[in-house]
Amino acid sequence: MGTTTLIAVAATGLMAGVFFAFSVAVMPGLADLTPEHARGAMRRINARIQNPVFLLVFLGTAVVCGIEVFQGRIAGGLLYVLGCFVLTMAVNVPMNNRLERTDDAYWPEYLRKWTLWNHVRAACCLASTVTLLLGL
Repeated sequence: MGTTTLIAVAATGLMAGVFFAFSVAVMPGLADLTPEHARGAMRRINARIQNPVFLLVFLGTAVVCGIEVFQGRIAGGLLYVLGCFVLTMAVNVPMNNRLERTDDAYWPEYLRKWTLWNHVRAACCLASTVTLLLGL
């Protein structure tokens, strides 16, 4: 296994863990709060996640997975690029932006849809990790 693949495996696994933690702990915890408090907490989480460490791993993983695609590990690379990076930019980020500019009434819909798509991101990251390990 080459260096790029090793980095991609570690990084996709790390991202799978981040999304898994949100799916099984953070979002259920927020669901226990009132919409006002949950929405406020999620807005703070969304602001704090935009930090250099997270962005380096999130964006860097897209880059190394793109390299993996060109090195022949197409399935593993695309699972992250499409199933995590593109999905995040096309679905979760717009939902986060809407959460910023709407009132608490949006929270139940946000919670349901955001969590569903987060499950997909977690599964795609895990699948990416496994397929990269298999050289696919």
